Amino acid sequence: MTSSNRFDGMVAVVTGAASGLGAASARRLAEEGARIVAVDRDERIVDAARDLPGEAIGVVADISDEADVDAYMAAGLDRFGRIDRFHLNAGIFGSFAPLPDLAADDFEHVMRVNVTGQFLGLRAAFRHFRRTRTRGAVAVTASIAGHRGSADLLPYQTSKHAVVGLVHGAAVYGGPLGIRVNAVAPGIVPTQLFADAASTTGGGNDMVQRASTTPLRRAGSADEIAGVVAFLLSDDSSYMTGEVVSADGGASIVNTVRPSGGAGTWDTDRVDAPLYADWERGDDA
Repeated sequence: MTSSNRFDGMVAVVTGAASGLGAASARRLAEEGARIVAVDRDERIVDAARDLPGEAIGVVADISDEADVDAYMAAGLDRFGRIDRFHLNAGIFGSFAPLPDLAADDFEHVMRVNVTGQFLGLRAAFRHFRRTRTRGAVAVTASIAGHRGSADLLPYQTSKHAVVGLVHGAAVYGGPLGIRVNAVAPGIVPTQLFADAASTTGGGNDMVQRASTTPLRRAGSADEIAGVVAFLLSDDSSYMTGEVVSADGGASIVNTVRPSGGAGTWDTDRVDAPLYADWERGDDA
């Protein structure tokens, strides 16, 4: 447990707080003195909030639904009378289907949660700060998938690129008002989000192996990401806004065409074989 009291007297909203990164963030902020409005569509959020140190409430809500966003804001204000900080963390993984086979509904569902949901959270935060004439800080969970491209997880990586745009635009708007907006971009951090795709290459079953190629040679933990979030929401980062801070063991800085970055050490035939086989079949399903 941290001994810092950076958030004494403050109230923080954390979305996606029933498990994973959100749960770790809620606990870290609570340990540093914040009262927590813990939000999740999973009903276990009520019990999770009870287990937090200090005062907290759990609110069952869908972040992609405007009425639900209004409801969690109202619940927090009704209980605590104020909201000072936001960690807009909730999101979903989406389909691993290759581009030709990706259903439009699957793509749009991920965008609705990961982009529209974050927009609604940002809008709610800014409306609150305008109504109360207060300043504050927002942290958004982005991803290193929003920095680069890959052949799989197209809906997810597209959504995370969009999240970066939301953060930049909100930071420019909020800066003159004293409202800071930053993001954390996690790398490989095993959580339930990835465990749900445990048998999929690039999902949960090879995370340790993939993380072993980062400069730190390991996966991260939810608590390590929570530490970055706490920094971004604290006055220790008072001169930062619009930043997307990678917490990825150094993964995003690696030059993959240099020997130290793994150049030539992975089997392209193994990676490309499923792609070639699919195109040989010519499936249009």
